[in-house]
Amino acid sequence: MRLNGQDIVCVSYTDWKTDLLTNQNHLMVRVARANRVLFVESLGLRRPQLAGRDVKRMARRLVKGLRAPREVDGLRVLAPLVLPLHSNALARRFNAWLLPRLVRRAARRMGMRNPLLWSFVPQAEVLVEALQPSRIVYYCDDDHAATKGIDAASFRAAEERFARRADLVLASSPMLLERMRALNDRVLYAPNMADTELFSRALDPGPVDPAIDALPRPRVLFCGAVEATRIDVPLLAELARARPTWSFPLVGPVGAGDPRTDVGALRELPNVHLLGFRPYTDLPSVMRGADAGIIPYRLDGPMGSVFPMKVHEYLAAGLPFVSTPLPALRGVDGVVEAADAGGMAAALDEEMATDTAELRHERSERAAAHSYDARLEEIGEALSRL
Repeated sequence: MRLNGQDIVCVSYTDWKTDLLTNQNHLMVRVARANRVLFVESLGLRRPQLAGRDVKRMARRLVKGLRAPREVDGLRVLAPLVLPLHSNALARRFNAWLLPRLVRRAARRMGMRNPLLWSFVPQAEVLVEALQPSRIVYYCDDDHAATKGIDAASFRAAEERFARRADLVLASSPMLLERMRALNDRVLYAPNMADTELFSRALDPGPVDPAIDALPRPRVLFCGAVEATRIDVPLLAELARARPTWSFPLVGPVGAGDPRTDVGALRELPNVHLLGFRPYTDLPSVMRGADAGIIPYRLDGPMGSVFPMKVHEYLAAGLPFVSTPLPALRGVDGVVEAADAGGMAAALDEEMATDTAELRHERSERAAAHSYDARLEEIGEALSRL
């Protein structure tokens, strides 16, 4: 059962236009096809740094915050003016006063009354009284409180309050599931999905990204945000040194969520290639040229509870891949794990040596069940049972 004909206010932890699309983008663009959606952009959870990316983002927010909601991709997007200082009591009081007024005004201009409040952050609790929502959905898709620069104490306190009052809670990993079930009986396990139809096109004949195509084989791909808070940089560097004849293309923006990311150790290696951002729709051409994928994530901080989106992206593209042993991936079909560079190199040797066209198609077919459309069906069913 799909959501249909409803008014929805979605509160996000990112802006709508980002280099790397998130669950929020993928789900809401599909929800907006049959519902009226007001998307409230990031409330600035992480304390900003005086680095180029953050300064430019704050300047853009100041300009956008003075405008009415804009129409993008079939929904309305509001960029609220908030103070990104959630550890400061005065700033929290100011946001709690201003944000409800801005969102309520935008919702009423769209003709919304008692909308469904669907939030990816617990700070949306300040909107409950202003919107009087028909239902409250909290989608806990990451351990944001463990992210560097976020005030963990105020985030955890807000999360406990908001999760308890939600009508439905979604949790994207086993660790988050356990924590949410301690707060609410109505929790749906919702590991991250993929646009499986898009990534399956990597199996079709077609062009290969030119930068990938120029690299010697075998090519072991990482596709995603290149951030020191996510990637185990020393492990990846050791892996590249252990296999000097392999190419390691890293496709994604550097430091998108961590402006002070230092990838100097990777830039020094001749077989590691930082290729930068690619538009989302171009990623099948990137994966079409890869021999295998890797998820060299750290096991501490926020990564200890993450279920990477790229799991089902790689699988839908047919790629064999090896990941560090993230707790959320334990027992997931198609995931091969290795804890160190030596183990990862050996596992990649095995995966690439035994890979076939038939195995790639089998992986892709299994991944098809883990699409965003399938997730929305689950959410619609869960809401209908309330």
